[in-house]
Amino acid sequence: MLRYQIHTGLQHSIIRPTQPNCLPLDNVTLPQKLKEVGYSTHMVGKWHLGFYRRECMPTQRGFDSFFGSLLGSGDYYTHFKCDSPGICGYDLYENNNAAWDHDNGIYSTQMYTQKVQQILASHNPRKPIFLYIAYQAVHSPLQAPGRYFEHYRSINNINRRRYAAMLACLDEAINNVTLALRKYGYYENSIIIYSSDNGGQPMAGGSNWPLRGSKGTYWEGGIRAVGFVHSPLLKNKGSVCKELVHITDWFPTLITLAEGQIDEDIQLDGYDVWETISEGRRSPRVDILHNIDPIYTKAKNGSWAAGYGIWNTAIQSAIRVNHWKLLTGNPGYSDWVPPQAFSNAGPNRWHNERVSWSAGKTVWLFNITADPYERVDLSARHPEVVKQLLRRLSQFNKTAVPVRYPPKDPRSNPKLNGGVWGPWFKEDEKKKKSDKSKGANKQKKMKKKKKANRKKGQSFHCRSRLAGG
Repeated sequence: MLRYQIHTGLQHSIIRPTQPNCLPLDNVTLPQKLKEVGYSTHMVGKWHLGFYRRECMPTQRGFDSFFGSLLGSGDYYTHFKCDSPGICGYDLYENNNAAWDHDNGIYSTQMYTQKVQQILASHNPRKPIFLYIAYQAVHSPLQAPGRYFEHYRSINNINRRRYAAMLACLDEAINNVTLALRKYGYYENSIIIYSSDNGGQPMAGGSNWPLRGSKGTYWEGGIRAVGFVHSPLLKNKGSVCKELVHITDWFPTLITLAEGQIDEDIQLDGYDVWETISEGRRSPRVDILHNIDPIYTKAKNGSWAAGYGIWNTAIQSAIRVNHWKLLTGNPGYSDWVPPQAFSNAGPNRWHNERVSWSAGKTVWLFNITADPYERVDLSARHPEVVKQLLRRLSQFNKTAVPVRYPPKDPRSNPKLNGGVWGPWFKEDEKKKKSDKSKGANKQKKMKKKKKANRKKGQSFHCRSRLAGG
């Protein structure tokens, strides 16, 4: 990701399969920049950045090859997905076509790993390669091959047991990718980045304990994610980085490592954090805009007055500045979910920890360094800090582009596309005809104008990503 969501128009929810929407075509991608400096670029796994037009497809956004799914989720074996009753289709692609030949009932985590091994085996390790692996696991639906359940029979909760089996298979996949890097001669000059997109979903086997909230919320349980960097090129190996690092930082960090160029006219929200990770230096980042979602359900009691005239606290938003984190509006599911809440044995005497606050609350302030679990709201004690963070939110909001969240397009139905999810958007014939006639008129004018005038132009060998549940 190059930019914050407010700078792409994707600040509300996700891209739905039936929406005519995708990552804006004028957004430069990481593989596009790496291709400029001679990298081969390959993607295996889950795309989920829109596909309604051919121009939105991975192979049009910088990847030399693509093998995987276009949607956000689907069956791990059949690669079939229903968005709603009757709106169903196949979702496995090789480059720009449905990969029917690969529909062999192989579990996707293992199938994607096999593809990665093939790519590494066929590429020259002396030439730079960027490999983005977006595993489907551990996203719902909760499915795993039977043999991975053997070690987890003691887990009573079926969702947790399935989740553990899926994760065991994913761990094995990461090991197999690493072994392939060694086998084919890439490892010594490789950087492996293991990253996640969001926190866990307790209703689908995930656990964020002791953090608060879940996937889809702005609490730490929803936005603080697992990640690590593994590389022989790291100076400080085995260290833990507690500095501020955001997903947008990978763009400038990896381009700089590859000795690529970041154009002056590209506005970045990320920072080069390689020295922070490799050498333990301070992060150049002092703040993170988690998001501003102007169309999420408004908090009933939010107001400009509650935001000191600086910000309308009815709007869902969250920002981090140094140690401080501010949330406004409706922050989403707010419980802490302890491990005991997942027990299926005996009487159900465990409950999620629910927090009770005075009715109408729409601003929260936490010192995340001292209180990562978000248990002590400091907004009443530190109004000046609240105002400072609200001003920063307001500054960010002035740079926001309008939300792109179009209604469903009935032409997206896979039934109209040979039973496959894929690009459907075509310009209307009328529009094409009118464009042709406009073009013809323009040419005539140009000819007339001409007559009148006469009278008077190092390498990253693996980046793997864990998709959150």
